[in-house]
Amino acid sequence: LLYFDLPPSIKPPTKRTRSKMFPGLGGATLPTSGPGAAAEQAASAPAEDGTKLIDLSEKLDKSLCYARNENASYPWGNLFIGDSRLGMQSDADEQLIIHLAFQEFVRVKSIKFTEWNRGADPDLNPVTVHIHINRNNLGFEDVEDVDPAQSITLTATDLSEISEAIDLYYVKFQRVKSLTFFIEDNAGGDMTAIGGLKIMGRTVATTNMNDFKKQG
Repeated sequence: LLYFDLPPSIKPPTKRTRSKMFPGLGGATLPTSGPGAAAEQAASAPAEDGTKLIDLSEKLDKSLCYARNENASYPWGNLFIGDSRLGMQSDADEQLIIHLAFQEFVRVKSIKFTEWNRGADPDLNPVTVHIHINRNNLGFEDVEDVDPAQSITLTATDLSEISEAIDLYYVKFQRVKSLTFFIEDNAGGDMTAIGGLKIMGRTVATTNMNDFKKQG
């Protein structure tokens, strides 16, 4: 018998590795490594918390938002268009209720009310604002009977466009599906006018069932 050495360029076939199956379960196996495994793990794992502050107005569910005692010509939606001349005004008197619902749970860090028309009429500025969390359908008949999560007193400086946002009691605003603002009074005018509103915060981690993909 003659024996020949194999050239270095010829390699013996590699051994196939078998995917592991879940004990006791039949059917298709799941990959344990590689891109397929990473995709499966990403689809089934809960999403991470938002890591940066965002303007939460992009998370509003506008179909569930409303306002009480608003001037129809200056509705709540004007608060988010970025023009203080086209903000929001009350109607019959100085009080306002603004209810903002979100598409998902969020963490709210700070809020920023902006003066109407760059401070052209300071008597219309809101002053006392009560903030309620996850309260639906609050009206003037019962809003004063419910304790707010936080109350703030706004000054002309707070409302200036160049002023910083007001930090909230962050521990109370960790799982927010809606915010209700009750503007109790203003700086002395017959009505209240607000140039804009910005709500800053983060999203909350949730498991999206739409991310689960059918195997096969």
